Amino acid sequence: MTAHHNVAFMKTIIQFLSASLLVVPAVVCAAGIQQGEMAGYLFGPAEKVPEEFNGGFSLYAAAWPLVETYPGHKFQTGLCGTWMHPQYEPDKKPAGKCYTDVEGGLGWWRDTHFPTTTPKFIMGGVGPNFKWIANGPGYGAGTWDKPRGQYGVAQLSPWLLFPLDGLNLKQGTCGELFGYGYLPLPLTNPKPTTAGKKVPTGNHCWTLFLNTANFKGPVAFFTPFFWSQATIEHPEWAGLMLDSRPVGPNKPIQMETQYIPAILCTSAGGRVYARVAPTSFPVSSEGYSTVLHRITAYKKTALWDDVQRWFDGGAPAEGLIKSEASAVHTFRQGGGSSWSICPPRTQREDRVPLAWKSFATSFTPNPTTFGYRWNKQLTRQSGSLVSLPEYYRLDTDGKKSRWSVVSPNDVPQELGLTQYRFETPKEKPQEPRTTPDDPESCWKKPGPVAGPFKARLGDGSVVTYYWYRFADQPAMLNADLTPEEREQVQKRVEKLHRAWTKNRNYLAPPDVGKLAELDPALILTPPRGMEAGYVPIATRQELAGAASHPNDQEKARQ
Repeated sequence: MTAHHNVAFMKTIIQFLSASLLVVPAVVCAAGIQQGEMAGYLFGPAEKVPEEFNGGFSLYAAAWPLVETYPGHKFQTGLCGTWMHPQYEPDKKPAGKCYTDVEGGLGWWRDTHFPTTTPKFIMGGVGPNFKWIANGPGYGAGTWDKPRGQYGVAQLSPWLLFPLDGLNLKQGTCGELFGYGYLPLPLTNPKPTTAGKKVPTGNHCWTLFLNTANFKGPVAFFTPFFWSQATIEHPEWAGLMLDSRPVGPNKPIQMETQYIPAILCTSAGGRVYARVAPTSFPVSSEGYSTVLHRITAYKKTALWDDVQRWFDGGAPAEGLIKSEASAVHTFRQGGGSSWSICPPRTQREDRVPLAWKSFATSFTPNPTTFGYRWNKQLTRQSGSLVSLPEYYRLDTDGKKSRWSVVSPNDVPQELGLTQYRFETPKEKPQEPRTTPDDPESCWKKPGPVAGPFKARLGDGSVVTYYWYRFADQPAMLNADLTPEEREQVQKRVEKLHRAWTKNRNYLAPPDVGKLAELDPALILTPPRGMEAGYVPIATRQELAGAASHPNDQEKARQ
């Protein structure tokens, strides 16, 4: 940061802190306590693997309650994860701006309707330049009148319900490992046209695989049309989207934090202090935190070839991903942080970083695991969590500024920072998540074959869902497939349902730690006669107190 940026940031803070006063009883603050935020990235230093491992990835990410108190719908942060981008030859990249990838994972988002301090999981498919976003079956960008991703993901598993608000983990999850990844399956066939236009659509059905304590296997997939629809307006991008491209194996490994509450105040002497809402990491009995484990890149042959032969009439594919077609990333020493504390809307170049390395040291207990050791004088361990420092002072040496950790005893009492309480703000109850109810819509014609059923989740919501024949679910009806093409996929999925169960390994299991559990209410048993070829589709999600028929329990277990 330049000296100019230093001065600019100080002016920003002083102007911001002088704007208005938050009332803290019996406290006098020279410039008034003001709301701020902590944001930035943590970086994982993974070694590269050969570019030929371009057929997907998997990883194990620790899941835990990052903040002590849910801070309202401004809160948005992911836990450790990655971004899966298409792989291009150097001279064959898309013309013009064309950002597209899969960047979901564990975390909290501003559009989460039913949040708790336990993270959720979303798929996070991004069509070119965020015009389309698909987060799960029935969950994406846009509105039902103008959908921009809600039909981008098709449900594949008959044993797992994917809520409209994201996939729930079991409440109280704290440091367990959530295994997930994406590999392509040849569920569809390549097409020479896309929505009637003479541009092709590939058949890479990028499929979400999970490895958790109570569910293992494929869950849902991005329909190829979700990616190729961009080529209708941009035919020059044909063959360059994820419907047909491999993916880069050497992905960024980061934890992206967009907002954790903070407060700032300036003393009478002109020193700026800050406090961050209580923030924690999981910690083992040995005193260190594991945040990532076994990041693996795959060749396409890890699963694709066996499945294609199966669909062409050969022997059933076991579904176990071939270890000889995988490469596990190792971690080197290093990794860093760009976490900073600042007033809202501060320009990136004016943000001042935390002195992260004063209390956190990157640590690799083994070559395939990444985490942190903590300064015991500056952090506080309680049970299975270690709390990060809360109090900071803005220090500068004339050229660089940083937020230095200070003891609460070093913060002038008259500022009121130590008396402040971070609480969940009062917000209006979230509206239900709904789907179209028009009898002529794709949700009703041809419509479900059983339901409604209800699942009561640990986040306090109730999900209403129905059982659809796989090929008749709304996402498949909006996947640019003819009835004959959908029937072909139906037959392939029926094979998968009969052979690939939810209680055996697909992804290689972790070498360390304990697997996280999904919310038990999401684990289903198909109704009798619908064991193969049918899937549960969520149609509504609402707060439990607002749900109709509160005693109507999930019937499919009967």
